[in-house]
Amino acid sequence: MLFSNVFLPTALLAAQAAAHGAVTSYVIDGTRYPGYTGFSPAQSPPTIQRQWPDYNPTMSVNDRKVMCNGGTSAALSAPVAAGGKIRANWSQWTHEQGPVMVWMYKCPGDFSSCNGSGKKWFKIDQQGMTAPPLSGRNWGTAFVLKNLYWESTVPQSLEPGNYLVRHELIALHQANTPQFYAECAQIKVTGSGSAAPSGNYLATIPGYAPQSDPGITVDTYGSKSTTYRCPGPDVWTG
Repeated sequence: MLFSNVFLPTALLAAQAAAHGAVTSYVIDGTRYPGYTGFSPAQSPPTIQRQWPDYNPTMSVNDRKVMCNGGTSAALSAPVAAGGKIRANWSQWTHEQGPVMVWMYKCPGDFSSCNGSGKKWFKIDQQGMTAPPLSGRNWGTAFVLKNLYWESTVPQSLEPGNYLVRHELIALHQANTPQFYAECAQIKVTGSGSAAPSGNYLATIPGYAPQSDPGITVDTYGSKSTTYRCPGPDVWTG
């Protein structure tokens, strides 16, 4: 019995890791790029993805880790034409209730000095609940669970430059206990676009919405609401 108790925490940690997930590769303008594999950095190839420490969720929208899951600057970046496609792939995902949100951030210079600070994050895509009930399967994260990918289009008119792209899943399966999963990759937008989001389309991460926002703190099984609004600003389409 003593022997079993010694190993119980390890087993629980393994079960928790298996229940979560992270973006592990990308397809950008038709080219596949490996992501970061997390638990075995020595075996991970150079990647466009900012390295993250674990699959575990961030529990607060105000936690610094919510930006890129604690990720640091990556070795590579991927070119993508404005109007091109970005597909993020997950190797595993478990939760059906919650939104998918895709954000971008224009770096003021090189990726090595791009820390995601300031009110410059904007959404290019999102999907919350498409039909009630809140406890059902009509959610963005249910699509990820079934298909293990999410594909978005870079706005056609977006001005070129170095950008971070951030894929965020919020798991809402536990009442009033949101779990944030977000990873970032480095992309170079090309093209002749000249548009940039401004005003209410921009947000700061962490803290793009209050923790009490109804799109964050929600009881998906107890609430009688038939609608859901993703937290943060509206999607900028260019």
